[in-house]
Amino acid sequence: MAIYTLHAKVVDKRTNETLEADTEFNIKIHDINDNEPKFSKDLYFASVPEMSDVGTSVIQVTATDADDQTYGNSAKLVYSILQGQPYFSVDSDNGTIRTALPNMDRETKENYQVVIQAKDMAGQMGGLSGTTTVSITLSDENDSPPRFANHTFRLSTLESAEVGAAIGRIKANDADVGRNAEMQYSIVDRDGQDMFTIISDQNTQEGVIRVKKQLDYERQRTYSFKVEVTNTYLDPRFMYSPNPPFKDDAMVRVTIEDVDEPPVFSRNPYIIEVHEDTAAGSFVGVVSARDPDADNNPVKYSIDRHTDLERLFNIDSVNGTITTLKGLDREMSKWHNISVVATEISNPRQTTRVPVFIRVLDVNDNAPEFAMYYETFVCENVQPGQLIQTISAVDTDDPLVGHKFVFSISSSNPNFTIVDNEDNTARILTRRAGFSRREMNTYLLPVVISDNDYPIQSSTSTLTVNVCACDSRGNMQSCNTEALLSAGLSTGALVAILLCVIILLMIVVLFAALRRQQRKKEPLIISKEDVRDNVVSYNDEGGGEEDTQAFDIGTLRNPEVMDANKLRRDIIPEMLFPFQRTSPIKDNADVREFIHGRLHENDSDPTAPPYDSLATYAYEGSGSLAESLSSLESGCMEGDQEYDYLSNWGPPFKKLADMYIGKDTARET
Repeated sequence: MAIYTLHAKVVDKRTNETLEADTEFNIKIHDINDNEPKFSKDLYFASVPEMSDVGTSVIQVTATDADDQTYGNSAKLVYSILQGQPYFSVDSDNGTIRTALPNMDRETKENYQVVIQAKDMAGQMGGLSGTTTVSITLSDENDSPPRFANHTFRLSTLESAEVGAAIGRIKANDADVGRNAEMQYSIVDRDGQDMFTIISDQNTQEGVIRVKKQLDYERQRTYSFKVEVTNTYLDPRFMYSPNPPFKDDAMVRVTIEDVDEPPVFSRNPYIIEVHEDTAAGSFVGVVSARDPDADNNPVKYSIDRHTDLERLFNIDSVNGTITTLKGLDREMSKWHNISVVATEISNPRQTTRVPVFIRVLDVNDNAPEFAMYYETFVCENVQPGQLIQTISAVDTDDPLVGHKFVFSISSSNPNFTIVDNEDNTARILTRRAGFSRREMNTYLLPVVISDNDYPIQSSTSTLTVNVCACDSRGNMQSCNTEALLSAGLSTGALVAILLCVIILLMIVVLFAALRRQQRKKEPLIISKEDVRDNVVSYNDEGGGEEDTQAFDIGTLRNPEVMDANKLRRDIIPEMLFPFQRTSPIKDNADVREFIHGRLHENDSDPTAPPYDSLATYAYEGSGSLAESLSSLESGCMEGDQEYDYLSNWGPPFKKLADMYIGKDTARET
């Protein structure tokens, strides 16, 4: 209902004067039923758990009417269900939808379409109405147990299947969805639990059967066991009667298939012991292998020679007996690790290897000896019973009770005695005093060392004892330097020998210096062919010599000591290191100073030619038929020279012939 307010007054039209004051008029409009109810949505969605009790609220729908709710029944609504019975009902006053049937099962029917009507005029005839649709879904509850569609499963696998390998799958069905359909499988028989295990695949809800232990066709060929399945998440409302049990079981039969297997050794590995004194061909041990297959094929044995490079062992290919091919020495190798191969004769591809560790047991076949080379000394002023050396011994054998060495020397030895320390060491003591290098400067002391194993082994080692001069505290001063005095030479004789040696050295040094001076004065030009001058001819009627360039005589070389057309090169000196004479006497400072002084003088001489290289110059050609005209050549030649041939050279050389021949050639002519 609506109310309208109207204000009115009376006014003179001509004078526009108010004739009557304002008057208020309230006009009320009475409503009629001209609006139908309307829902807020045309389609509602709702869900309710399956197996819900009767009267469980699902959803509330509400409609509105635009008519006046205070006037009459035009806006009074009544709800009713047009579609969805007998499963659901609706409250006529507030539109609440509730379940109307018990045990509604989602697995039977999951979705329902319910149509609700709202009618005004309190639902009386002639009232207006509106409708809406509600889509109701039954949500899942874990009310369905898992069930095996097939209660017997048959699987097969090879006996060579590895532990953990999957051999098959089984599956149970559950009408529920989501987490309510998750299942767990388990093996309930003892036989199956020992050899197999089963896990659930969370993606497919299948039971995966895996190998738990190594299978053996020859030991057992079939396995039968029961598998049980249950839901992971259980609802206590459905676990008791009259509901069915929420688990199921099935029988699984696994057949093992035979595989040709390699031989199997009775042990792995083998450890065998043998004594080192075992002769070649002796028995060491036996290995044994068999074919695990039902056929039990025979096998043959061999040694992998890569593990026995020295070929110390042999094996019988039929019975697996290992023997030695050579003698064994524990001191060379305490263990020998070889590999024995067993091969099926009918199928050589089936092989098995086993390590064989052969331990070589010790035999007392080595004598003890000194742990090191011992060389000691004894003082000339030593007293009886004084310790001069502690010795020890070693033995390459390895007795079970450990080493125990016994040291001894000849009891008749007048110089030394030995005391065993009972700890595999011994002390060498002097038996007397008054040792002298003049009498004997070195003693060789044989020491006998024995062990305590069987058979007893012993050896003799020699201890070298030098007689030395010592101070009052027993510190060694000299052992060999003054040994020459023991030969009977006096100090004066030694001085005389030393002076003779010095004189000889001085003579050698002087002789070397003279030789060097002679080398310095040796002429560089020996042959007359190397002496060249220029003869400048004047009034030459026949044309003089073309070469008028003078030569530098100082740079001419000796053609007899060089090869033609070779460049300058360094040569290796004949003596790389100076010869050193070993002197049996001490170094003399005077001689050394004299030699060093002479050596310095010769090294610093600027006129001395270098003896470590040979300077060569370009070859100028051979001499002419006229030989040399130089007066230098004439001056350096010994004896008289014949110059008669100059008179045969003609008038141009007449004056020259007169100068050398010493007579007037014109008069003779």
